[in-house]
Amino acid sequence: MSATETVRENAPEDLETLRELPPSAKLVAKVLEYNNSLTQSQLAEETLLPPRTVRYALTRLEDAGIVESRFSFSDARKRIYTLAAE
Repeated sequence: MSATETVRENAPEDLETLRELPPSAKLVAKVLEYNNSLTQSQLAEETLLPPRTVRYALTRLEDAGIVESRFSFSDARKRIYTLAAE
C-alpha cells in the first residue's frame, strides 16, 4: 500500500493535502510508509536529502496532520516520526 493509498483510506482531504506538498515531503512520507518510524537523521540518510530539507518536509507533513512525532526514549534530544494513524 502506498503513502497515497494510506492517506486515501484516512480521508479524501488528506490526499489533496499530500498532492499539494513539495516533492521532498512526498518522498519523506513514502520512506516512512516503508520504515514505520525514523528519526530526522535516519530520514535524511534514507532519502539522500539534506537535513534542512528533511526538517522542512517534516514540518509541512506535521502541519498537514500526515506525520506524527514523539520523543525518543533512548535519546530525548531526538524525535521519532511516523505516519499519522486515523
